[in-house]
Amino acid sequence: MKEKEPKPRYDLASHDPKCAEWMDSCINRLYDLKTPQTTINSLFPPAEIISILRLTESILMKENSLLEVEAPIKIIGDLHADFENLKNIFDLIGRVPKEKMVFLGNYVDMGPGGIELVVLLFCLKIRYKDRVFLLKGNHETPAVNKLFGFYSECQLKYNFALWWDFQCCFNRLPMACLVSKKVLCVHGGLSPELTSLDKIRSIQRPSEPIFSGLEMDLLWADPTNRGDGWFLSYRGISYLFGKKIVETACKTLKLSLIIRSHMVVPDGYEVMCGRLLITVFSVPNYGGTGNNAAVLRLNEKLEISHQTLTASPQPSLYLYIPTIPLTADLNPSKAYEDKCMVKRLN
Repeated sequence: MKEKEPKPRYDLASHDPKCAEWMDSCINRLYDLKTPQTTINSLFPPAEIISILRLTESILMKENSLLEVEAPIKIIGDLHADFENLKNIFDLIGRVPKEKMVFLGNYVDMGPGGIELVVLLFCLKIRYKDRVFLLKGNHETPAVNKLFGFYSECQLKYNFALWWDFQCCFNRLPMACLVSKKVLCVHGGLSPELTSLDKIRSIQRPSEPIFSGLEMDLLWADPTNRGDGWFLSYRGISYLFGKKIVETACKTLKLSLIIRSHMVVPDGYEVMCGRLLITVFSVPNYGGTGNNAAVLRLNEKLEISHQTLTASPQPSLYLYIPTIPLTADLNPSKAYEDKCMVKRLN
């Protein structure tokens, strides 16, 4: 049988040369930007940022709430406004368009470079829309990012009105991504309402989840190694879910693996007991905790591997707070065996 030929990449330059030239200029300016010495407001006027947001919105609204892509692909977890770290990640794993990537949300808050980071990702999405896929995280909601830094960053670098423009774009971000029909990528976790992947496909956007329900769980739920069922979350929102819930979900949804972020883990990735769920976190030394960061890769056979960014030496003004495994097997030797299923990508 003749092998199916790969789908050709979308080429913006052939469809809209002026837009492609503009995006190339934006991307190059951002790659060359050295923060915190220089910030984005010295290079991008507010009108240009708004134009980028409007273009991104139009692309996002042509996508489904459940993205469906094919491996190979690289999977990046929380980034939390660490713009220089994002560039370090690209130096480690390669850049778009050579590499195809899905980002699991939480682009803003808890760091100084949220605008720079988001605008770079949006420009890459516009320029290479079939190579970059962006999911929504719980921090891409106004109720959260007004409190944890992004609102203040917008006021400092631009103005309050621009913060609202970002929210209008954030509420159009897809909620999950299905890789090769077998691996579900999501920011938070599972939901009692997730009985079919069509439930995600049917989520209407723009969307701003406020109360309980499927969308809140996709953004906020966490796995736990402290039990098998559903539990109230220590976050005060959504649920914790145990090993048996993951096994049932994978069987019901015909999945081989779930990949999510939303949680700091010491090595940058953590395999949940049962080996059906992996947490990936892509900010090293988050809040001074000394954690490493990781990026995951799924190859054509859906074999999983990782690349790691080691945490920098602790600045003296940080308090070292060790992170503890919350999802790995409570038997240390079993947890180590589970961890070794994710091979290091050289």
